[in-house]
Amino acid sequence: MSKPIVAIIGRPNVGKSTLFNRLIGERRAIVEDTPGITRDRIYGTTEWRGRELIVIDTGGIEPKTDDEIRQKMRYQAEVAINTADVIIFMVDIRAGLVADDREIANILRRSGKPVILCVNKADRIGDVDTGFYEFFEIAFDGDPIPVSSLHGTGSGDLLDAVLEKLPEEDDSSDTDDYIKVAVIGKPNAGKSSLINKILGEERLIVSSIAGTTRDAVDTFFENQYGKYCFIDTAGIRRKSKIDDKIEKYSVLRAEAAVLRADVCIVMIDATVGITEQDEKVAGIAHDAGKACIIAVNKWDAVPDKDNSTVGEYTKKIEAALSYMKYAPITFISALTGQRVGGLFELINSVFEEANKRITTGMLNDLLFEATARVEPPSDKGRRLKIYYMTQTSVAPPTFVIFCNRAELFHFSYQRYIENCLRDTFGFKGTPIKIIVRQRGDNDDSI
Repeated sequence: MSKPIVAIIGRPNVGKSTLFNRLIGERRAIVEDTPGITRDRIYGTTEWRGRELIVIDTGGIEPKTDDEIRQKMRYQAEVAINTADVIIFMVDIRAGLVADDREIANILRRSGKPVILCVNKADRIGDVDTGFYEFFEIAFDGDPIPVSSLHGTGSGDLLDAVLEKLPEEDDSSDTDDYIKVAVIGKPNAGKSSLINKILGEERLIVSSIAGTTRDAVDTFFENQYGKYCFIDTAGIRRKSKIDDKIEKYSVLRAEAAVLRADVCIVMIDATVGITEQDEKVAGIAHDAGKACIIAVNKWDAVPDKDNSTVGEYTKKIEAALSYMKYAPITFISALTGQRVGGLFELINSVFEEANKRITTGMLNDLLFEATARVEPPSDKGRRLKIYYMTQTSVAPPTFVIFCNRAELFHFSYQRYIENCLRDTFGFKGTPIKIIVRQRGDNDDSI
């Protein structure tokens, strides 16, 4: 990608996520006074002096740890270092210079990347705390920059320093033409494993510990099928089982990820079967009007499969998710890669269907045939008269129907019109929204 990448690196709890949120202007990374909250790399964009930057927040680096999750956090941070054009190395003025800071500084020097030393929590107004000067011991090319990521002071100086170290601007590509795909599901359904298989590297942390992914993580990817931005999300749990504040934030992030996605892949664990929680997760995407694909994962682990297994499983899903029968169902294995490659054609297809436009003339031809085949309902001598239909927007395809009495336009007849739209124009993989508007002379005659 042409947009330069800036990675924020440092040990846990020095304020990396707070700075990240301030730079991108939104609370995308979770901020809590608990070390190790940010486990994966989080991507966002910011603009400074006319230059757009991609900013990466990372989990804290602990050079010496035996904890499995923290070791993987270090690996993810190291991948971010290799990806970045410029690195912001953050330290904590309150804690002072510690041994882990020196170790991280050595790691960054070996990377050969441009590094800016950012001394955070310099919250005092006026002269900087005298403790600031001890960080000159590990300074890189240029003086350390004092900032308060909480209050925003010093962030302009920091971004000025970033721009000075960036390569020449390249406008050859943009991320706007990437299809944004949110991978959602309950914990441990295999969401991160799927993206890792697609990318061919351990791009996201994968662990059997439910709840490993706490933030939504954007991963840009390009292949022969097109350009994609995969959004891995925290597993969505039952609200009654969300005890701690951090877990609640994670559910909000997953729901927010759905809102900014173009397509949602709803992951279902084939070894468990479709559950009430799966229905609720799918309902989030459906209610948001997103194009959807239902991916039944771990199909390789289902025992005693025969020619009827897929059909039986499909019927169970269609019964449980009767409100979204429009969504295609595919049976995959993120572990072995079985049918994972076929997801790209499905993503492209449902994206195109969600953005399909139908002319008003074609819609009214369909409406004439539909009302001739099945008469509009009547009630106590009052007949529903439908005047015309037009499409007002896409993603989801939204249609406005004008009639004489909106109260006569029963839900069952709306469903009939929707089925006619699907039979004629497709719309496979996307919900359809129908809005009924009342106008005209309110003629009640049969």
